[in-house]
Amino acid sequence: MARERTSSRDKDNKKPGNLVKAAARQGRSTTSMAGAPDKLTAKQTKQAADLQQDPHHVSDKGRSLEAAIGREVRNFRHQLNMTVAQLSVASGMSAGMLSKIENGQTSPSLATLHELSKALQVPVTSFFRGFEEERSATFVSAGQGLPIERRGTRAGHQYQLLGHGFSRGLAVEPYLVTLTENSDVFPIFQHDGVEFLYILQGEVGYRHGDKLYHMHPGDSLYFDSDVPHGPEQLIKLPIRFLSIITYARDND
Repeated sequence: MARERTSSRDKDNKKPGNLVKAAARQGRSTTSMAGAPDKLTAKQTKQAADLQQDPHHVSDKGRSLEAAIGREVRNFRHQLNMTVAQLSVASGMSAGMLSKIENGQTSPSLATLHELSKALQVPVTSFFRGFEEERSATFVSAGQGLPIERRGTRAGHQYQLLGHGFSRGLAVEPYLVTLTENSDVFPIFQHDGVEFLYILQGEVGYRHGDKLYHMHPGDSLYFDSDVPHGPEQLIKLPIRFLSIITYARDND
């Protein structure tokens, strides 16, 4: 009984990349015999593209965001005159991981960015300021805001970042702020930009400059945040309110 012999050329033709080429040759020869244009059909072209697609491909959008975050991390590190080794100790991350982040070779999680923000003493949102692409929306499920440390954290104020955004030279930071029996009425805050407060729960006496506002659920306050401001009277606890801060974006 004769044994079927397979040539090395036949084996090569069975490789995935060569199958695509073979399909292309077959498509051309078939259509040429029929008198049709000498090219692949749309379906054949799509099949060939699918076979040759790199499963590890990262979109240009993903690369640009990772690169933007990496540049900001490096810039902030240089501003503090920190080495990668020093930032590694301060953030609890390996030097290798930090190198990948700074070179845009990995997508850091929000938890990772939070640790970096503490080590570099900057808001999490500052890492995104170099990313120019607009986003249509940011969705955060109930209770899933990112816990953030701000100046008021030491006074028992709890902050959850609900999103971030940049548009036409402005940065926007929405927070859910919670005050409990463990919270203090100080420190008084003062920073660039404007701020909008909306009370969700409890009652608070909120000071802005020389005026004190007794605020209930549903009340709101919009003000210049360069004027000293902050909760002065914790009247009914717990107190929960939205704080939306807008300030001019640094384009450096």
